[in-house]
Amino acid sequence: MIEQYWGRSQQVLQESFGYSSFRDGQEDVLRNLYARKDTLAIMPTGGGKSLCYQIPALVLDGLTIVVSPLISLMKDQVDALNEQGIPATFVNSSLTGNEIDNRLWDAENGAVKLLYIAPERLETASFQRLIDTTDIALFAIDEAHCISHWGHDFRPSYLTLCDTLDRIHPRPLIIALTATATPTVSDDIMKLLDIGPDSIVQTGFARENLAFQVVKGQDRDKYLLDYVKTNGEQSGIVYAATRKEVERLYEMLTKKGIPTGKYHGGMSDKERNGWQEKFLYDDVRVMVATNAFGMGINKSNVRYVIHYNLPRNVEAYYQEAGRAGRDGVASDCILLFGPQDTHIQHFLIDQSEMDEERKQNEYAKLRQMAGYGYTEICLQKYIVQYFGEEGENCGRCGNCLDTREAQDITIEAQQVFSCIKRMQERFGKVMVAKVLTGSKDQKIQQWRLEELSTHGLMKDRSQKDVLQLIDYLAAEKYLAYTDSQFPSLRLTNEAVNVLLGKEKVTRKTARKVTKVSIDVDEGLFGELREVRRELASKHKVPPYIIFSDETLRQMCEYLPKDEEAFLEIKGVGMNKLEKYGAEFLEVLQKQA
Repeated sequence: MIEQYWGRSQQVLQESFGYSSFRDGQEDVLRNLYARKDTLAIMPTGGGKSLCYQIPALVLDGLTIVVSPLISLMKDQVDALNEQGIPATFVNSSLTGNEIDNRLWDAENGAVKLLYIAPERLETASFQRLIDTTDIALFAIDEAHCISHWGHDFRPSYLTLCDTLDRIHPRPLIIALTATATPTVSDDIMKLLDIGPDSIVQTGFARENLAFQVVKGQDRDKYLLDYVKTNGEQSGIVYAATRKEVERLYEMLTKKGIPTGKYHGGMSDKERNGWQEKFLYDDVRVMVATNAFGMGINKSNVRYVIHYNLPRNVEAYYQEAGRAGRDGVASDCILLFGPQDTHIQHFLIDQSEMDEERKQNEYAKLRQMAGYGYTEICLQKYIVQYFGEEGENCGRCGNCLDTREAQDITIEAQQVFSCIKRMQERFGKVMVAKVLTGSKDQKIQQWRLEELSTHGLMKDRSQKDVLQLIDYLAAEKYLAYTDSQFPSLRLTNEAVNVLLGKEKVTRKTARKVTKVSIDVDEGLFGELREVRRELASKHKVPPYIIFSDETLRQMCEYLPKDEEAFLEIKGVGMNKLEKYGAEFLEVLQKQA
């Protein structure tokens, strides 16, 4: 029976999804399920987790239920499945009562093979009726880290899953899936769902198409503007820590004529959904958002993710950064690191309603995230080590490729340290910069700081320039901030050694913005992208659902001239060939 299922799975992979072979880990997951073994699959974003339950859903008799945390994820995946001719639907709070009843009726009567549902709906009477009357083949739990108290996005609504599964007779096969789980979180998921230790499939956390980079001690606004302008044709996400910062960055980019969307918890559902749809349809290229945006967003052609502020922990960072390059094409993940950002996150943890044990756990995770900003080892290696793997140098990240020249800035550093010491380590960086640049504003006079010998030591430099220098010295751990509502600067032992002339301070030249490369004829790629955009508008679906950037890139590389060759392109199945093949082949056949 297993081999029969396996043969059918290979057929479905080719005909429905347009892939000729399974990706790393997918075969192991499917063989586990076909052997009736509940399974935990830990695969990176873009690693093909969805196929691990979508293919069994089409092969096994009965209904597959997919528990998913966000409305956007459900709609995205259901749209993509329906576009491929696969019967799927979703049930969540965006629907009316009648719509929900009709969709559950379809699921009960075999009209759909996959039903996506929000965890909050598991306790409803209508869902209870469904599980009492329907043959459920597979129960898939997406974003499974949400079930663990130690997961970075723990959701109490996920705990009802265990009770729901106990009420289903016979108990269906279970597959739990996540991209970000530390060993502690993995153990918790397996314990809660009663998954055996031999039933975990983990493919490794490294993403070979992502280039990680940390930019510190530079003007963040300038870097962001330069990067977005340089990569104007590409889709990207910019994450900020607060609603206020999202609004400021949105205004800044919009004023520069860059088509930008915004997304945060202070906006209405209608506003958020409107901007999200514009982003999915490529009507705006850049989305500035808090971490409320993106979980489960299936947009495959996001070419860069920039974090303007430090995220709370490595799990959250890797999940958010991992929204770049889901299609396997080279993409950038950039952190604009400011040491003071740790205070924002520390404050948010402090003000949360978490119990004290969980808060202490979150503080420890925040320290590890800050360590990512300081580390000199391979950035990808730092991340995979956090998740319990050894990892190798990636050869692509900012640390692996850093060949910038280092300049001696010991004298300037001594001037900053001396000023902070004479200010008795009682003030923040703005006041220090004002003293150094010779400001005589009201607060300087109020504290009589213009009388200090360091007042005006850097009067030939702008305050902004000095602030960036202070940020750099803090990022390199010469300076530290006090843990208070208004953090002040203090010297570390390293700074004292510099003042005593025992150590020198160097600073590398500013990082330069680069363009994301697709490694194919950009003119042809642009033509194919325009065909995709027109078809998306005609069929009222996001462009990446027609074909991913990786599929377009392969068309440029292999130049298929007939239907047989077109079917060989990754991501082209029979259904999509019949729907869209003629339009793309028309462009490709013109190539010499």
